Amino acid sequence: MTTYSAVRTTGIYCRPGCGAKPLAENVRTYELASAAEAAGYRACLRCRPYRVAGTVGDDAPELVCRAVQLIIRGVLDEANEAAVGARLGVSARHLRRLFNDHLGVTPDQFARSRRAHFARRLLDDSDLSVADVAFASGFGSLRQFNRAMKEVFRASPSEMRERRRRGDRLTADGGLVLRMPFTAPYDWDAMAGFLAERAVPGVESVVDGVYRRTVTLDGAPGLLEIGPGGADHLLLRAHLPYWEGVIHVVERAARLVGIDADQTLAVAQLAADGTLGPLVTARPGVRVPGAWGPFETAVHAVVDRAGLDRLVGEHGPRVDGLGHGLTRTFPSAEALTAEPGVVGALARAVEDGDVVLDGGEPLDDLVGSLTAVPGVDVAAAHHIALRLGARDASPLDGASANWRPWRALATVHLLVAGLSAAGR
Repeated sequence: MTTYSAVRTTGIYCRPGCGAKPLAENVRTYELASAAEAAGYRACLRCRPYRVAGTVGDDAPELVCRAVQLIIRGVLDEANEAAVGARLGVSARHLRRLFNDHLGVTPDQFARSRRAHFARRLLDDSDLSVADVAFASGFGSLRQFNRAMKEVFRASPSEMRERRRRGDRLTADGGLVLRMPFTAPYDWDAMAGFLAERAVPGVESVVDGVYRRTVTLDGAPGLLEIGPGGADHLLLRAHLPYWEGVIHVVERAARLVGIDADQTLAVAQLAADGTLGPLVTARPGVRVPGAWGPFETAVHAVVDRAGLDRLVGEHGPRVDGLGHGLTRTFPSAEALTAEPGVVGALARAVEDGDVVLDGGEPLDDLVGSLTAVPGVDVAAAHHIALRLGARDASPLDGASANWRPWRALATVHLLVAGLSAAGR
C-alpha cells in the first residue's frame, strides 16, 4: 500500500523513498494523496507523488469502494455528492462521513484530486495544449482547471509544463501515449493471458504482450493499446476521436487491467490459506481484471465464443483500418434487444433499468437482478459481478468461505494457475 508522508514544518507531502529527511515528530502519514491535499499539504516537487498509483486501500468498506467506482466513472462530472449517495441508498452527509472516516477526504475532494493529478501527468507526458489538458482531465472550464491546479500544486498549468523534466515527455508516432502507474508487484503476463483467453473476436486482441481493443465514445470509434512500460507503470496508447474526458478512458483502462485498487490485505489473507497460499506466493502480482464495457462483459458471460463471433459480426458497427484483426466495436444493449434467448432478455433488462451494471450495486442485489433474467445462472452472474469490481464474487463451485471477502482475487488466482497449466 502506498502511503504519503506530510511534513508540518514545510507543508509538503512526499511519496515513499523521497530523499527528504524530516524529523519524525513533524511527519503525519496519509493513505491517499487527496487526503494530504485536503489537509492543506502540497505535492513534493522532487518525488512527484502524482506519478505513482494512488489506489484506495482494500480495508475501506464495500460501500465506499462502490462509491469510488462511481466517481471514477465520472458521476461527479455532472452530478453532486447527494446524487452519488442516492445511487448507493445513503444520504450525502453519511457518504461524506464514511469518506472522511476511511479515506480522510470528501467525495468531491477525492474527485478533484484525481482530476488534478491526471492533468499533471498529461502536462508531463504529452504535448496537448493546456486547454486540451483541462477538458481531457474532466474540468468544466479553464478557470476551474487553473484554480484547482494552483490549489493542489501551487503553480499554474503553464508553469508546470515549463518545468517538466526531459525524460517525462513520451514520444508518439500516432495517438496519445500515457503512463499508467501501478503499485508493485504487478503481473502483466498473467493479466495479458487472462484477457487473451477471453478476447472478443474482432473487438479485442493480445499480440506479443500488447492488449488492444476497439472502443466507442459517443458513437465514434477509437483504439486502445496497453502494454509493458516499466517497473512501476504500463504504457497506454489511445487513438480517440477527441480528447475531452480522456481521464475516464484512462481510468476505465486501469480498471480493466486491475491496477486501480490496492490488495495488500487480500494478498496477506489468501497467502496464509492452505489451498491458495502457494499460488499467491508464487504470483503475488496477480490482479482482478475489470471490464471495459459492462454490457459486453455480461454478454460474454452467457454466450460462447461462436455466439460472440456471430453477435459482433451481425450487430457490431464496422471499423476499418485499425489492423491487428480488429474490425468491429461491440454492439450496444439497444442493438441486441431483438435477439432471441438470453442475449435479448439481458439487453432488454439493461435497457429497461432492471439490471444496472455501473458498479454501484451491492453484490447480492446485482446477482439477484441478473439471475432474474431467463438464462442467466448464478455462476454467470458472479462472473459478471467479479469483472465489475465486486471483491467477494466468485463463479466457482465450492469457493471457500475462508477466502471471504476476497473470493474474486482467489478465483482469478485459480484461473491463472489453470491457464499456466494448460500452457505447459
